[in-house]
This record gives sequence, C-alpha cells and structure tokens, in this order.
Amino acid sequence: MPNVGKVGIIGLGKMGEALVSGLLLSQAYAPRDIYAYDIVPERYRYMKSKYGINILKSASEVASTSNIVTIVVKPQDIADAIQEVKKAPLKDKIILSLAAGISTSYLVKHLPKGTEVIRAMPNLACSIGEGMICVTSGKGASKRSLDKATKLLELTGRVLQIDEKYMDAVTGLSGSGPAFVYVFIEALADAGVRLGLQRDLAFTLAAQTTLGAGKLVVSTGEHPAKLKDMVVTPGGTTIEGLIEIEKGGLRAVVIEAVSKTAEKARHLQALLDKNLS
Repeated sequence: MPNVGKVGIIGLGKMGEALVSGLLLSQAYAPRDIYAYDIVPERYRYMKSKYGINILKSASEVASTSNIVTIVVKPQDIADAIQEVKKAPLKDKIILSLAAGISTSYLVKHLPKGTEVIRAMPNLACSIGEGMICVTSGKGASKRSLDKATKLLELTGRVLQIDEKYMDAVTGLSGSGPAFVYVFIEALADAGVRLGLQRDLAFTLAAQTTLGAGKLVVSTGEHPAKLKDMVVTPGGTTIEGLIEIEKGGLRAVVIEAVSKTAEKARHLQALLDKNLS
C-alpha cells in the first residue's frame, strides 16, 4: 500500500514511537517522509538516532510541513499542542488526534474554522503492524479525509471506522487492553515457573499461547466460548483450571477493569474543560 502523504507526529512518547515504528515497518514510509517534534530534547534525539526521521523545531513547523498532522500527546497537553498547530496554515490538511478522551468537538472548537479533524484510538501493537485502531471523524470532516486517515493507520494494524460515542469504550477495551493481556501472560508464565519451568521458556509458552488464541478468534470468527469448548474435554485437565478461574472471578475483574478505564477516559474531557475555564 502506498503512503498517503507526508506525516507529521507531534509527541514522541511510547505511542508516538509505536506509530513511527509501524509506518516504517510497513515500508510504505521512509524516514524522510515523517516529520516530528517533542518538547523533550532527549526524546527527539533518541527518535532521530534510532529511526532517522526528520525532527523539526516546533509543533507548528511540523503542521506546516505535513499533509496529515498527528497529535500524540497526553490529554493534559492537548491545549498547548493545539495552540502551536494553529500557527500553521491548515487548509487541505488533516488533523489526526490520538489523544485519549479528547472529543472531536473540542478539537473542532479550538482549531480554525474548516479544519478537518479525525480522532483515533490505537494501541501499542501498532509498532509491529498488529495494532487495533478505531477512527471517527469530527464535524465537517469529509469521508475522503476519514478514509485517508484510515489508510494511513492500516499500515500499522487493523482499523475500524466507528461512531464517536463508542470511543471511550474502545479506549478501555483495545486501547488499555494490552496492559491487561500482559498481566495475564505474566500470570501464565508465573504458573509455569511455579511448576518448575525456566522463566524464559514459561514466557515463550505463555506469549505464543496468547498470540495463537487471539489469532484463532480473529481468523475463524468463532465465538470464544465455542473455541474454549473445543479445548475442554469431559473429565479432562482443562475443566479443572476453568473452575478455578470462575471461582477467582477473573471474568468479573476484567469487565470491571475495562469499565473503569472507559469511565476515566470519559472524565478526561470534563477535567480538561474545567482546567481551561
């Protein structure tokens, strides 16, 4: 898939780096096609050294140079980022926000009239081209711009276009979800160590088992419960472990973890509005 124009990335934290890594891994983008800025000098020096991308002097310079201006900052830093971006001419450019909890209506309100805004929620697996990303468009953004942002992000993983009202739930599930999965992988590996396996072997078994299980759900489209039942045999070993999982309340804990994360995402916008008032 060819690239969709010069990409600017404002914010080079973990998610900003994941986006850079995924775009370069796709080979649709070369380092010369990516323009970036971060307020932390150590961070942009690291990114320049590792990936060879263009590091510019300010967020406004990134916005001026790029066709798609990607804002990958913490929610509390979004106002400052917007003030810098506004200094650049934004006609015919796409503003792509990856800031958690920040609505397109907020962005549209604080950017020049007519600016096309797309909001996305990716996850860290974008760094290896296996991200799960959801996108939505702001008021006034064209279908063409939404599709262009989608094509860009598809270089780093699977992309779904959704209604914005679902974005907080997406943040809780696929945005923060990898952290919950890592805890599960670590727990599986700890169990292996408890049973006498070397830790490196236990981690490999746990990680590959999780990867394979996830891919099977995606590739077959089968309900996870059906696939689970294919592993469980009457009177066998697996059912004993499942009983312990149900006794421990794992299902309820995961549901509550995702729900609390989504709730936090919903509150970020309100907190930002309060701080700016």
